[in-house]
Amino acid sequence: MNYNRDQAWKVLLQHVKSEVLLKHCLAVEIAMRAYAAKFGEEVEYWGAVGLLHDVDFEKYPDDHPNHAREILTAAGYDSQFATDVEAHARDWQQERTRLQGTLLAVDELTGFIIACALVRPDKSLDNLEVKSVMKKFKDKAFARAVNRETISTSAEALQVDLKEHIEFVTQALAAAVKMPQYQELPLVG
Repeated sequence: MNYNRDQAWKVLLQHVKSEVLLKHCLAVEIAMRAYAAKFGEEVEYWGAVGLLHDVDFEKYPDDHPNHAREILTAAGYDSQFATDVEAHARDWQQERTRLQGTLLAVDELTGFIIACALVRPDKSLDNLEVKSVMKKFKDKAFARAVNRETISTSAEALQVDLKEHIEFVTQALAAAVKMPQYQELPLVG
């Protein structure tokens, strides 16, 4: 199977119409690609998993990600790819692989970091500091829907310090938003 980004994007667009959800999927893709490169893993595969991780969310929000497998296999993705996507469910019972744990670790964090950038006067990721994100992280009223415990425990499971995790993902997002493939649907701005 070819885990080509263009193919994954086409599949995503067939199942997701919400601009907010598309931006979220792009942010998770960016973080997954960055971690794949850091860990010496297959960047295209990890990026495709990140891009397609919420492929069933719009149609089945109350039963997500339980319909991802049927969508992904119909699109030609193999069973392992579908499992890697399914494993970001918070109630996943099995031990997660490094890829699966990374997906869980970046899923909520990307949205939180972008929310932090959007409340800044310049709405930029470029100069968003870890201390600013940590301050918002402690403010339970800010981005209330974000599960902070999932972010903390999944970073710990990856054996990555939370502040380092935040800095790494912030830098990955800041660098990626300048790339041509992310210009059409800007994450911030």
